[in-house]
Amino acid sequence: MINSLKQKLTAPLIGLLIVIIIIIIGFFYFNKFLAKPIQFHDVKIDTKAALKLNVLKQISKKNGIKEWELKAASATLLKNEDKAVLIDVSVIFFTKDDKKVHLTSQKGILNTKTNDMVFSDNVVVTYETSILRTDKLHYNKKEHIIYSNTHVALEKEDSVIEADSMTTRLNENITILKGHVRGNFSENFDIQ
Repeated sequence: MINSLKQKLTAPLIGLLIVIIIIIIGFFYFNKFLAKPIQFHDVKIDTKAALKLNVLKQISKKNGIKEWELKAASATLLKNEDKAVLIDVSVIFFTKDDKKVHLTSQKGILNTKTNDMVFSDNVVVTYETSILRTDKLHYNKKEHIIYSNTHVALEKEDSVIEADSMTTRLNENITILKGHVRGNFSENFDIQ
């Protein structure tokens, strides 16, 4: 009777011992693969960047009044420089009378101390029914103006005005065009 009980317990205990040994061996085997350091290949490190952001949204206010709202698909804050390099930029500038001036560009640079900005590559500024196109445009926060020292084209309905440079005083709703100013005007053109 004791022998039959021993025989009945021996087979399951041996089976349990084999399962435990297999589990221990499996643990050490898989742990060896998991503990192996991950190797990265072809990683490019930007030594100039202090921080990279996938999305940036920033709002600038002066005396509690919103001056502009900036959005960018990515931003790289540069080390030892007060600059953020922006990609796929969209800015809404607000005027004194709560009107909006929309700007888009492929690239931009934001001075993180002064909040002055430079936009480049397919710069498009939209205000009501007017569209301004240029290759490079600057924003001066202190004066709340946008300006360009490169060729600009101002379009409104079927009319186009071109110039070598331009300054827009956002709070005064005034745009000044300089240098070889020329245009084509439709009969329905309204300068307002």
